[in-house]
Amino acid sequence: MKVLGSFFGFNSSARGMSIQRRKMDLISQNIANADTVRTETGEPYKRKYLKIEAEQNSFVKNLSTENQMLKLSVSNQNHIPASNERPNVSLTGKLEDVNVNEMVDEKQGDMVYMPDNPDADEKGYVQMSNVSVINEMVDMIAATRSYEANLQALNSSKQMAKDSLEI
Repeated sequence: MKVLGSFFGFNSSARGMSIQRRKMDLISQNIANADTVRTETGEPYKRKYLKIEAEQNSFVKNLSTENQMLKLSVSNQNHIPASNERPNVSLTGKLEDVNVNEMVDEKQGDMVYMPDNPDADEKGYVQMSNVSVINEMVDMIAATRSYEANLQALNSSKQMAKDSLEI
């Protein structure tokens, strides 16, 4: 969902909530498959995670966008030293500059001695999944808190928009 106009805070919160929901989906999938020693490919289940990267823009580039600019206005020219260029402040944040990629953790799982398991090697060891349920639960708590923070920011933006309509 994309909201245009003066309500650009909605987009940021909605994008954050979407990312955290996707992260919680992957974590729950990891927990569900934590004991899977053989997948369709014949290997143990590999932990999945989200890699979230923002495009690194320079500060000046962010300030010099063409749309939705505010120019600093002064009531007296003596307050701010005169210059040929007026400072600009950008009101837009490009959410498309955020890359979200699903990654697979290639770290090897523990080797457990289970000679009766059909997946055991010639020495009787079975390679387990590399998922740690404790780490996944910690990640899920962090994702839940981030989701809640984005929800609170969205609700605050809605309340500000509602209050501005009452003026």
